[in-house]
Amino acid sequence: QVQLVESGGGLVQAGGSLRLSCAASGRTLSNYVMAWFRQAPGKEREFVGGINKSTGTTYYADSVKGRFTISRDNAKNTVYLQMNSLKPEDTAVYYCAADLWGLANHYQKKYEYWGQGTQVTVSS
Repeated sequence: QVQLVESGGGLVQAGGSLRLSCAASGRTLSNYVMAWFRQAPGKEREFVGGINKSTGTTYYADSVKGRFTISRDNAKNTVYLQMNSLKPEDTAVYYCAADLWGLANHYQKKYEYWGQGTQVTVSS
């Protein structure tokens, strides 16, 4: 079983940047497909982006494409979400998720392991 812990959230002004980290313990993260999701107040959790385990290919929701970048550092057993040009509508709790099989996609039920989330607040 893999345990995921997100960090790096906080309060930032619109146009600013944050980098979220998702650190794994218990298993080697390079064996997992990883994804980031977010949930804004009063809204359903939504896919932000994902990264495949073998190719490192990344996928992004249209709402963040060109602004957010997912990367992984296998030596540190950590996945990152670099968020630039932040907007107030990016305000949400951000979760990382992991799954052993297949390719990264936007289906939440695919992912077996989840972190507890980290709050990102973007002020206007």
